[in-house]
Amino acid sequence: MERADVGALVRAAVDGDAAAWKALVEGLSPLVWSVVRAHRLSDADGHEVYQTVWFRFAQHLGRIREPDKAGSWLASTARHECLKVIKGLTRLMPTDDQQLLDRPSEDLTPEQSLLDSEEADAQAERIRRLWQEFEELGERCRQLLRVLMATPPPSYQEVSSALGIAVGSIGPLRQRCLRRLRARLDARGAA
Repeated sequence: MERADVGALVRAAVDGDAAAWKALVEGLSPLVWSVVRAHRLSDADGHEVYQTVWFRFAQHLGRIREPDKAGSWLASTARHECLKVIKGLTRLMPTDDQQLLDRPSEDLTPEQSLLDSEEADAQAERIRRLWQEFEELGERCRQLLRVLMATPPPSYQEVSSALGIAVGSIGPLRQRCLRRLRARLDARGAA
């Protein structure tokens, strides 16, 4: 479903057009289900998330600032709801003292805390260097890579119309840009 079509349907649904709402649900349900399936929830939890996502969408329909990006809104909401369900599933509710005593401690040793902290610092530095080198790429590369990093990723046709790049040139240009970024990172020893 094209973004412009989605935007028009959202605006019509806000005005009370039931057919527009139905078209939105039919057109964007595969997107919501793909996010739910990617999180490998049980059927019951998946259906619960699916219903919650559409309920929240209906609640916020009139407040969505960028109707053309309703698909992104739905995907983000689905991801958020899936993570809430997963977090709820990981909580253990001990039923007796023995079960509580048998559970391994969740507290980290001081050594593990230090190692985790150092690893997190090193990861943060790698990410900082990556974005620093990314900003040094040419404008065309930065634009293309930013668009291709979107969630959900746009189709090459959408990228073509947004950036004025021929569809057949997008893949090779992307590879060249990523090679330049890798070369910059390797030259600085940041990889």
